[in-house]
Amino acid sequence: MRKTPFTAFLSLVILFAALMGCSGSKVAPVSERIAKVWTASKVDENKVTVYTKGGTANVRNYVTFKLDLSKAPTVQYTEFDGNTFVGKYSVPSDTRLVLTDLTPSPTGANGTIEFTINSIDDNTLSLTRTSASQKTGNTTNDYSLTNP
Repeated sequence: MRKTPFTAFLSLVILFAALMGCSGSKVAPVSERIAKVWTASKVDENKVTVYTKGGTANVRNYVTFKLDLSKAPTVQYTEFDGNTFVGKYSVPSDTRLVLTDLTPSPTGANGTIEFTINSIDDNTLSLTRTSASQKTGNTTNDYSLTNP
């Protein structure tokens, strides 16, 4: 009794399984994927859209808004009014982004601003500020950001 066909079949199954195991691409952690320069494409204040990139009826101008996370753990955060703050950032979980030791300290923030990470992919980041922004009239802000 020859076992060659069975051995060949078993070898093919093992080869196929090995190839399938290698083909699955691993997704980098959020802390790595977030390390880019982000600009505003859409901003909601208290669930009301106040800015859309390229829009003509914007209530507030977020053209200068920038969240530079490209040099971990350093952050450079530029608000809609052009004020820039430098500090540190961390991603303590896949759903949290925390800016700390911001200087000068943003209005009412005591040097710390925290965001909930709603979603992230290669070119877009969706954040919600966890505390109200005094600068925008105590609104809770949702940011849709892009990596140019």
